[in-house]
Amino acid sequence: MSASLRSIAVFCGARHGRDPAHTEAARALGAGLAERGLALVYGGGGVGLMGEMAGAALAAGGVVRGVIPEFLTRREQPQADLLQLEVTDSMHERKARMFELADAFIVLSGGLGTLDEAVEILTWKQLRLHDKPVVILDIAGWAQPLLALIEAMIGMGFASEADRGLFHVARTVPEALALLGRLHGGDQVVPADRL
Repeated sequence: MSASLRSIAVFCGARHGRDPAHTEAARALGAGLAERGLALVYGGGGVGLMGEMAGAALAAGGVVRGVIPEFLTRREQPQADLLQLEVTDSMHERKARMFELADAFIVLSGGLGTLDEAVEILTWKQLRLHDKPVVILDIAGWAQPLLALIEAMIGMGFASEADRGLFHVARTVPEALALLGRLHGGDQVVPADRL
C-alpha cells in the first residue's frame, strides 16, 4: 500500500434522504477532504448528497473529479462548476474509473446505487483485487442494516469472519477522515494540486 493518500472516492446518494444529518455530513466530508488537500472522486452528479458534497469541496478550494455515465447526465445533472468531469459509456466503466482514480473509499449514505458500489468495492477487496482502505460512514444509523446483513451472512456461513476486516466503520466525518489517515500509513497526503 502506498504511503501517500491523494484521492478519495466517495459513494453516496443522488437524493438527500429525510434526515438533514446526511446533508450536513456530505457537506462536511467535501470540505474536510479539500482542507486536507485530498482530491474528491465521485459520481459527478449535482443533485442530492453528491451535489452537496462536491459543492462544499469546491467552495473550500478542493480538487473534484466527477465520473458519470452518459445516460445519467440527463437525470443527475452534472455539477455545473466541475473542471474535471469524465463521461463514460456505462455504469461498469464509471465504477472501474473511480476505482483507478482512488487511493481509498468512503461509503456515505445513499440508496441502491450506493449499495451496489459499496458491495462491489468490498467484493473486489475480498477477492484480493485491491488493498485500498474502505470506510463505511454510518451517519444516523444509515449503515446498520448493511452491517447487520454482513453479520448475518457470516453467521450463516456465506461469508468468512475475516471479511469483517474488509472495511472499517466511522460514525462521524472527522472520525472517518482520521481513520483513513491511520489506515493509509499516517496522515501523509500529496496535495491535490500536484496530481
